[in-house]
Amino acid sequence: MRGGLVTIGTVAALLAAMGLTVLGLGAADNAVASFDASSWLWSTTRSELARVNGVTARVDTRMEVPGGRRHQMQVAQTDRLLILRDLNTGRVSSLDLATLQITATTPTAPGLGVSVALHEDAAFVVDAVQGIVRQLDPRALTPVGEPVRYPPGITGGTFDGAGKLWIAVPSEGTVSAVTAAELPETPGDAPPAGLSPKRVETYDVAEPAHELVVSTLDEGVAVLDRTSASLVTVVGGQTQRAELSMTAPGNLPTRTSGPQVPVTVSGDRSVHVVRDSREVKRFTVPGTGARLSPAVAWAGRFYCADENTGTVYAFDTEGQLVQTVKGSGRPGPVELEVRENHLFINPPDSSTAQVVDDRNQVREVDKYANDVLGGDPPPVAPPPPPPKKPKVSKPGAPKSVTAAAGDASARVSWQAAASNGAEITRYVVEGAGQTRQVGANQRALEITGLTNGETYTFSVHAVNAKGEGPARRSNPVVPTAEVPDPPASVTAEARPDGTVRVSWPEADGQGNKIAKYAVTATSAGASAPAGESAKTELVVPAGQLEYGTQYAFTVTAVSEKGAGSKASPVSNTVVPFTTPKAPTELRASTVADQPGTIAVQWSPAVDNGRPVTKYVLEAAGKSVEVTDVRATVGGLGNGQNVTVKVKAVNEAGAGPEASTTARTVAEPRITVTGSSADATSVTVTFTVDAGGGRASCTASTGGKTASGSCSSLRVTGLTPGTAYTVTLTASNAAGKGTASRAQTTDPVYGVATCKNGPDGDQRTYCDKDVPGRNGNEIFEVPRQDNDRQAGWVPDGHRLRTYCKVKGEDVDAWIYNNNKQSTWWVQVEYKGKTYIPWAWLNLEGGDDLGVLPTC
Repeated sequence: MRGGLVTIGTVAALLAAMGLTVLGLGAADNAVASFDASSWLWSTTRSELARVNGVTARVDTRMEVPGGRRHQMQVAQTDRLLILRDLNTGRVSSLDLATLQITATTPTAPGLGVSVALHEDAAFVVDAVQGIVRQLDPRALTPVGEPVRYPPGITGGTFDGAGKLWIAVPSEGTVSAVTAAELPETPGDAPPAGLSPKRVETYDVAEPAHELVVSTLDEGVAVLDRTSASLVTVVGGQTQRAELSMTAPGNLPTRTSGPQVPVTVSGDRSVHVVRDSREVKRFTVPGTGARLSPAVAWAGRFYCADENTGTVYAFDTEGQLVQTVKGSGRPGPVELEVRENHLFINPPDSSTAQVVDDRNQVREVDKYANDVLGGDPPPVAPPPPPPKKPKVSKPGAPKSVTAAAGDASARVSWQAAASNGAEITRYVVEGAGQTRQVGANQRALEITGLTNGETYTFSVHAVNAKGEGPARRSNPVVPTAEVPDPPASVTAEARPDGTVRVSWPEADGQGNKIAKYAVTATSAGASAPAGESAKTELVVPAGQLEYGTQYAFTVTAVSEKGAGSKASPVSNTVVPFTTPKAPTELRASTVADQPGTIAVQWSPAVDNGRPVTKYVLEAAGKSVEVTDVRATVGGLGNGQNVTVKVKAVNEAGAGPEASTTARTVAEPRITVTGSSADATSVTVTFTVDAGGGRASCTASTGGKTASGSCSSLRVTGLTPGTAYTVTLTASNAAGKGTASRAQTTDPVYGVATCKNGPDGDQRTYCDKDVPGRNGNEIFEVPRQDNDRQAGWVPDGHRLRTYCKVKGEDVDAWIYNNNKQSTWWVQVEYKGKTYIPWAWLNLEGGDDLGVLPTC
């Protein structure tokens, strides 16, 4: 399970099933869930959960949690279920990974102190503050039986690999294991009376009131006594204590894989490795600061993350630094989780993650990759859940152990025993004072040296890596010389439905009636009974024989007295076959530069005994036949969610289909985020949803157009102090999207300038308006016409300008730096009036070019 706390968005929006935005595979493909070496990783800034495939190091499905930024969330996951607890709201939600929909919710107290634990079909909510451990039915999040109660202030609450939930009680100095009750058949039903989770083991691990930290193991638990600097492991009911050399409090990962337990001391950046009952290694993590996440053991190495830089350091078993996985360089949490034979490294605040396989190869994952398949898929019936991982145990008893008597012999045959998770290595046949070992693929044995007239029975049992399974006895047989003849010939026929028909002529019973015929199938290096028939034919059911493998058959006739003939001559060879399996790894993606088009590819289907001759692809009513494992389909319409189905065809016909979804490129959508202006330009900022395509953008207003970036565009050459509406256009293969923004350019101001000269009348020239000409006079027309003078302004008076116009030549002489021009500027003074540019210095550099012509 995944028990750490990660920064995540609120799950409140998940409560309605459609509140999820699924950016990925269709529901049928989601049934793979996390069984295929995958793990769900959180991205804080995108409010998304991303399912990362450990084999491909790629995101195959993303799930958006709207409005969920900066919340904290605990995530627990199995191959089938994902349970989320929002620490901000306390709400617990159960998500079915086959449908990516919420199946149930339940409230808990918000904040730290409550955690969720999940293992296979067992779910618990652990209230560490109250000391209450309650089992929930993960399908309905309803209580199962009565809770297990502890003193307040417990710690731990994670499962070990064997399915035991471990709880430490610091007030008592104990750790105990809790096992889950069996779930009711119907989700939400009350369990049978008395059926509740149970505390099954309790161990003393510390003195009362010591500070304890728990890490569950593959089987058992490790408890760090931070008070006494010791580590106690509980494995198989036995406790072992290791004294540690650390001088500062240490920490443990919530889950430890393998026999070595790393204890991380952030204060001095050291890691202490414990195995059995002693500390076997101590090493130092490079860098500075105390923000180290607990080191995690994986594939013969120890991985420790520096949360100051996001860097992950890998050490070998000797404590030597052997690898450095560079981080973002920014502070933030880093999750390290061993799951499905991979180590997943996820900084929730970063766009990238890493996957480490069991050979310590590191690959980077782009959590924000835009080539995630499909979009919101149409409803599809959820497929059956993936099978649970098998529990390994001794084999079961062989099935249908049958003996047939011969002349001073007997033939014993049997059907395969259940392997129970460990491959069967051999069968042992006992009887008639003999013990014979038979290969796992040899399920028939001829036993000779028997005495005619005596009764014999035989027993058969299987052996695997876990030991010997139970035996099953045969029917009693009496060897006799009165045996029938075998059939003279045998014919076999493989049929398209996967069955094999075996037929033969009636055998001569030598005076006795033939009761049945026993058919044996033989392949390369193997022999096994195929079945029995009272007729002269046997139809071997589909799937009993391996498709694509050569088989031939022999038949033994058995008389009513139980005497069996020798084997018949061998039949012709046949290869069982049926329709192909569904294609695998079906992927469909948007073709960004073509409207209404998707690209589809898949891995070849298992042919089931006959070559695949073609694939039939269907999408939105269109059907395409190809011999390759890829195709492009067009004409599907723009912005469409398309269900894609692919099936393989061989001699037997079309097999089952695989399906996924994809979305064709849609017209772009523009969202304006802001705008600004200066005197002659307007800048608009915006975002573009390119609809899966590649967008180009323009902005236009007032006859001017700008193009380029699809995030910010600046239109220049505009008139100051003028209201504009800017039209934004984004274009892609599907069409165009538009948006508009109103923005007024800044007005331009000028300063009336007339500075007195040094001599005589010059010293008062600019002080006031006088008869005749002087500086800073304003007119109703662009000429110095006394009858049309509007007024006068003193030096330094600020005037708003509108435009420029040619007029009478004016020389400001020494009073304004000898500025002379025929240009006049229209200004706001008793309405719109004119002042010679010679007397007006425009702000911002006196650039007359910023003003339009009147």
